[in-house]
Amino acid sequence: MVRLFVALALPESLRTQLSMLAGGIQGARWVPPENYHLTLRFIGEVENWRADEVDEALSAIRCRPFELCLRGVGTFEKGGKIGSLWVGVEKTEGLTHLQQKIETALQRVGLDAERRRFAPHVTLARTDKAPAEKLVNFVQSHNLFRAPPVMMEHFTLFSSRLGKENPVYVPEVEYELA
Repeated sequence: MVRLFVALALPESLRTQLSMLAGGIQGARWVPPENYHLTLRFIGEVENWRADEVDEALSAIRCRPFELCLRGVGTFEKGGKIGSLWVGVEKTEGLTHLQQKIETALQRVGLDAERRRFAPHVTLARTDKAPAEKLVNFVQSHNLFRAPPVMMEHFTLFSSRLGKENPVYVPEVEYELA
């Protein structure tokens, strides 16, 4: 069994910019810069033969490169508690088109449809143990964050192993956008 997800790996320049936002909130578990990514589709635990089918399906996707624009910060809540802090992503036609093609390809190989609406973001921190007022202040003071657009020329199938501190993400296959 292997735990998989499909994502856009962020270039070093963006990871550096995002890492400069991190810190200053007691109780927040900040994502290490090497783990920054934009999830296009979480797959979860699958058998190795299914992972091969996933790879084959993703290999057949044809999409053009597109610009990725990060801007603003926000939070996701679960059960009335702020669970994570994120940087927003502008929803562009190119991004939406790629995400929909990935979803369709994965359903064709027998994976269940994703139930959650696609909300593109890059997670900065897990915040379930951080004071809500500190998180609100962080969002207010960083909501004008904007990174210069970067051209996305590939997407990646990652495997993930849950660790004690942070998960370990391994890029398994890169798929070119052309």
